[in-house]
Amino acid sequence: MLPSPPAPPPISPARLHKLVTSQSDPLLALELVTVTAPTTAPHPSTLHALALRLSRRREHLPHALALLRRLPSPPSPRILLPLLLSALRLRRQPHLFLSTFNSLFVSGPSPLPLHPELLLRLLSVLSSTASYFPCALHLLRDVSTRLPLPEPLVLASHNLLIEAATRSGHLAVSISLFHRLRSLHVSPNAETYRILTQSLCRRGQVHTAATLLDEMLHRGIPADPLAYTTVLNALCRKKQLREAYRLLCLMRGRGVSPDIVHYNTVIVGVCREGRPLDACKVFGDMRESGCAPNAVTYTAVVNGLCVNGLYDKAEAYLDDMLGKGLLPHFSVLHSVIKGCCAVGKVNEAAGMMTRMLDLGMVPHAETWSSVIRSVCSDEDNVEVVLLQVMKGIKHRSNINSRSTWT
Repeated sequence: MLPSPPAPPPISPARLHKLVTSQSDPLLALELVTVTAPTTAPHPSTLHALALRLSRRREHLPHALALLRRLPSPPSPRILLPLLLSALRLRRQPHLFLSTFNSLFVSGPSPLPLHPELLLRLLSVLSSTASYFPCALHLLRDVSTRLPLPEPLVLASHNLLIEAATRSGHLAVSISLFHRLRSLHVSPNAETYRILTQSLCRRGQVHTAATLLDEMLHRGIPADPLAYTTVLNALCRKKQLREAYRLLCLMRGRGVSPDIVHYNTVIVGVCREGRPLDACKVFGDMRESGCAPNAVTYTAVVNGLCVNGLYDKAEAYLDDMLGKGLLPHFSVLHSVIKGCCAVGKVNEAAGMMTRMLDLGMVPHAETWSSVIRSVCSDEDNVEVVLLQVMKGIKHRSNINSRSTWT
């Protein structure tokens, strides 16, 4: 019987790392690690680098997986993610990639622990490409049924794929994933409802989206303001103003305080449909609830009133706006001035023009035309009105002169 060959002399892990990384052939590098194993324990970084190199070739992938099992501690997601993505590129068919994943984490001889970050990043990468999206669905189904995942991870992974499905237009898939959460006895959260309601509204299924919001309120899930804004806006655009107002009242009844965006969405929608008096009612509700209107609120109400010929009310809201120190867009003042001129309120129009100049706004040419035509048609007040406007112009000029010299 021939004697066994003598063991190679021991080398340091640093020397072994240098030899392995400088070897162009990954199989020869693997042989170096195998031969020196009895005397030298390779550093984990050596095994990491070699496993990544081996994973770039399909025939070398089993060697890469075997190296991972030799690590003294479970590999980090930073190491596993590129290796699994390499396996995905090499094994383009989903079942081949999934078999690699299962051999590592599910059904292998010594399964590695699945890090939550790795699962989420892997699902994110897979779901971002249309051709890999079915693979992401298979992966989620396998891990959620075969591994004891914590409930927050199950919810986060399903939310990720629900959003990816809605982004790619697969609404039926996202709803199926939503119902699957319930079958796993995991409650959807506010983010789940927000993703679905936004997708439903984009597809015109506003009633279903509103039903989902009712369900969320009934379950006592903390409100997502963006979800309510989306549904309110969709209801207003579908001209379902009664439903939009009902949802606004339902929010208050369930202890959810509508904010300025929610109120403005309904007010703008109501004014768009030519119902400014209803907008004034919502405006009053807004104040009673302690939500202060902003420039957008006043602009919508004033323009809506002017379009419908309610210039007295529009002027009152404009006065209230200016009294609160809110600076309107010049188009708002233009609408009120033009409306006053249309109903023969020349003095009011001239006063509004003076106020406009005091605010430092430059009137539009059409604004001047409206006032001048009204002044010229009112022979009794022509001198008084013109004098009032000229005083406003002179006052504005004096302010500009003082600001220039200072």
